[in-house]
Amino acid sequence: MNAMIGNAAGAVWNALSENGAMNAKDLKKVAKIKTDKELYLAMGWLSREDKLNVVEEGKDLILSLK
Repeated sequence: MNAMIGNAAGAVWNALSENGAMNAKDLKKVAKIKTDKELYLAMGWLSREDKLNVVEEGKDLILSLK
């Protein structure tokens, strides 16, 4: 499980690094992450490492790197 989360976190980081801030739905698509659960686990990993900004805009989460 940790390997899957680490791989997803790497994909999220790379997607944000290359494309800038985006909402969770677009990030999932760009990072080629299959499930919402994987995306949110990756977000948690990066948040814990203090590498992710998360801003709530209406019903969307906007994600970017710190």
